[in-house]
Amino acid sequence: MKLDFLGTLERTHRCGDLRISDEGKTVTLMGWVNRRRDHGDLIFLDLRDRSGITQVVFDKGLDAESHAKAEAARPEYVVAVTGQVTPRGFDEKNPDMLTGDIEVVAGQTLLLNDAKTPPFSPAEDAIANEEVRLKYRYLDLRREQMQKNFAIRSRVAMAIRNYLVGEGFLEIETPFMTRSTPEGARDYLVPSRVHPGNFYALPQSPQIFKQILMVSGFDRYFQVARCFRDEDLRADRQPEFTQIDLEISFPQMKTVFATAEGFLHAAFSAAGIELPSEPFIQMTYDEAIAKYGIDKPDMRLPAMADLSEELTPELRTTLKIEQGLPVLGFVIPKVGELSGTERKKLLSEIRTIFGDCGLDVLDTARLRTNEAFVPLADACAAKISAALTAFNGATLSANDLAVVVTPKLDTPAMWNFDRQWIWKRVGALRLELAKKYADKHKLFEQTGTAKDFKFLWVTDFPMYEWNEESKTWDAAHHPFTAPHEEDIKSGALVNDKGSVRALAYDVVLNGTELGSGSIRIHRKDVQAEIFRSLGMSDEEAKSRFGFFLDALEYGTPPHGGIALGLDRIVMILAGANSLREVIAFPKTAKAIDLMVDAPSEATAIQLRDLHLKVNTRS
Repeated sequence: MKLDFLGTLERTHRCGDLRISDEGKTVTLMGWVNRRRDHGDLIFLDLRDRSGITQVVFDKGLDAESHAKAEAARPEYVVAVTGQVTPRGFDEKNPDMLTGDIEVVAGQTLLLNDAKTPPFSPAEDAIANEEVRLKYRYLDLRREQMQKNFAIRSRVAMAIRNYLVGEGFLEIETPFMTRSTPEGARDYLVPSRVHPGNFYALPQSPQIFKQILMVSGFDRYFQVARCFRDEDLRADRQPEFTQIDLEISFPQMKTVFATAEGFLHAAFSAAGIELPSEPFIQMTYDEAIAKYGIDKPDMRLPAMADLSEELTPELRTTLKIEQGLPVLGFVIPKVGELSGTERKKLLSEIRTIFGDCGLDVLDTARLRTNEAFVPLADACAAKISAALTAFNGATLSANDLAVVVTPKLDTPAMWNFDRQWIWKRVGALRLELAKKYADKHKLFEQTGTAKDFKFLWVTDFPMYEWNEESKTWDAAHHPFTAPHEEDIKSGALVNDKGSVRALAYDVVLNGTELGSGSIRIHRKDVQAEIFRSLGMSDEEAKSRFGFFLDALEYGTPPHGGIALGLDRIVMILAGANSLREVIAFPKTAKAIDLMVDAPSEATAIQLRDLHLKVNTRS
């Protein structure tokens, strides 16, 4: 088969543009063969580009040369066709295609390139083997859903940029090659050829640079920033990712909230979803743990209820529940009425999954597992029902699964040590059961409207977290986060680190953390005190952050900001279940790029120039 040159031919329309109003026009389309149907003297090619598909018909009686080229064409061949737009017959229309009312009768046809038989067809809706998809990513990206995902990503990123520029922000780029900073994950290091034995670090975030931009007087900065973290991967993690990064001088916390909510409204609008105008819900970290058992609550589920007060000492004795232990309940809506056998099976599954976490499941399914727990049902049902009513205005029904939980008798010591322990474990059970029933009972059914998206702000995170291995207090976020002023004045930084609250906040959507931020430390004396509280000597702090501490001495304004994951936002808007669906060239769970086969070994010359040797011993 002989391939053609394009010559001077130009495309007049994209493959998804033509409508019945274009009837009679002579057009030139260029794209890939999506499907081919051979009916002898008539051959139909579905011609595809990222805008859509147009059916092209090749009639041997009208143009034998074009028909011969269509006969030679196969899926994924690149073709140019000039022809006339013609209406399809009534019975031949395709209501599932935007171009389904018309077809193009081919005249001049060029075969611009051929294609090997692909390992999978881009015409398929889904490909089971993800490794094959990633190895042949250029084919995977031709699929309609992937093209839609990246169209959403482009619109969302542009909407965010436009919004922030309209709010007086300047887009400023910060370096990729910098020095290591404490961001909670391992750095990717880049060896320096001209400074043997020294290394740059790829940024985990632009944190210090954006704070220095506030020192520099750029009072409203943003960046669509590339960031790098050498950490274990999950569905919502990649070693390189993109975040919407911003910083504001002289803000109150509500200033940052209003800005982030504003660009999220713009982003969702760009994806066709108009969010309500009300500000996002806010709750403190302690409230989130007490009500949901997690610091990123999924607000599509009702909160947990503390049932401890409903159980009198007499009732606890009757039910053999130790007097000092808390009793919690929660509801998973829409599960459906369960039979006695199903309830017993569920209890067994719960105890299998959570048997080693110190929970005792007392009852399930409308609080009526068996007659022995009727007193428990009478005592608790009203409060659990009230929690459900507060959530969606509905009372407890036969379709809702209610669960009552208390710590096991052999774990009160843990409960006394950490009073959040029980909340977190019950919260984990709540989420596990929600996932179990989500698909079958359409618990999180998408309607394509703003009702699908439940946002909130979680505030007042702990400033420090205890590291049991090193027996030290570590920064719960990063060490540039400001503590509450009253916690500084009270001396808690020295005397009671576990009680110190940070001016830190997360924005959460449907149980996914979209981003984190904080009001920053703008005074050198406070920053130095925070470094010391983390066990860092003044000499070590100067060695690692001397340039930043110096900058704080030159009139640093109060400032704060936030960074939201663009990849996560687009993943949710696209209805995808992995970041790999919205990142053009992602890595596998083992941080490998299968398409280009990276990472790869360096040559001996490269290692020599970088003054490196590779130790192959494990």
